[in-house]
Amino acid sequence: MHNPEEGAQVSLPKSGTLPAAPPFLHVDLLTADGGRRHLEKMPRGSSFEEGRSGLASRIRQHLNPLSLLGEAVSVSLILFRIMIPVLLVVKLLQETGGIRYLGMALAPVMRLVGLPGSMGLVWATSMVTNMYGGIIVFLNLLPDNPLTVAQVTVLATMICLAHSLPVELRIAQKSGVRMRFCAPLRIVGAFALGAILNLVYRAGGWLEQPSSPVWNPGPQDTSLSGWALDQLENLGVIFLMVLGLLLLMRVLRVFGAADALDRFLRPVLTSMGIGGSAATITVFGLVLGISYGGGLILRAATSGRAEPRDVFFAMCLMSLCHSLGEDTLLMLSLGSSITGVLLARVVFAWLVMYALVRLVSRMPQRIFERHLFRGPSASPVLPAKGERDAGPGL
Repeated sequence: MHNPEEGAQVSLPKSGTLPAAPPFLHVDLLTADGGRRHLEKMPRGSSFEEGRSGLASRIRQHLNPLSLLGEAVSVSLILFRIMIPVLLVVKLLQETGGIRYLGMALAPVMRLVGLPGSMGLVWATSMVTNMYGGIIVFLNLLPDNPLTVAQVTVLATMICLAHSLPVELRIAQKSGVRMRFCAPLRIVGAFALGAILNLVYRAGGWLEQPSSPVWNPGPQDTSLSGWALDQLENLGVIFLMVLGLLLLMRVLRVFGAADALDRFLRPVLTSMGIGGSAATITVFGLVLGISYGGGLILRAATSGRAEPRDVFFAMCLMSLCHSLGEDTLLMLSLGSSITGVLLARVVFAWLVMYALVRLVSRMPQRIFERHLFRGPSASPVLPAKGERDAGPGL
């Protein structure tokens, strides 16, 4: 049987040689009926070469060490300008006994969620300082106030939703979310989830066994110099975490994994009102915490790379549900149950966000800006060189 492509003839220029580096090879095939069929073929290996060249270009663009370091310093300075004054005020409250009075005021509230009034001091300390401060107070009070696993779970879940408020609320405020909305969202949300868990556990008779903490942070240096060194160490850790996050984001962008991650998470995040301009950063905040994810959101908001409603919903979600790794492990170490500190927290955050998205979608823009979101107040932070044309999600 005659092969129609036999006798193929290559059309050459009059010089008798092909051009030095043709983008295509032009081939005329002599068919069985004497006609000609024209084909264009890519030179062997050209696709591979172009792909390798494109990868090298993206690596040079996104993984420039000076650009990365400069961006990490820029983001960290935004956070430090927020955190350092707030930390000084919190220290003043500690030294003057202000936290103790707040704990006394919270005692009646704690009884409404099935906890002894003395646990108000634990929650107050966590809200004003951080989780570790609340844990120390909790371990000191526990011998005289034995709790069940259900009670520890209620308290731990409330702490997960509302802790480090002076710093984290300030970050949210700088991102544009109004303080008068974000503070009640976290505090009332924490109380509501604590009350729900208390009712569920009591109705089912679940987790009634005595709690048994498995971790004790040990004695803390309460001197002023010890406190100052602790804060410097914390700020250094934050800088390293920001640097690592930015590096990870750039690596994901170079190899196209950021787009794949965005497509994978988009259905879930869209149901919470978060679009592509804040999707990947939100995931980092959920896993690592507001100090990290919120700092990146703030940078994206002030540089105009994230839509206002994306920023608003992302910060609201991170306010209710963040640091799913570290915070969850810390609370489990106190003898709580994962049903509260992780599962109930995630479900509660999704339900609240689902309702909030529906409410805000029907809200006029002027009402949204007047009561919920006023836009970022930090000085604009321009993306680093090579970042300005990157995808909005990062």
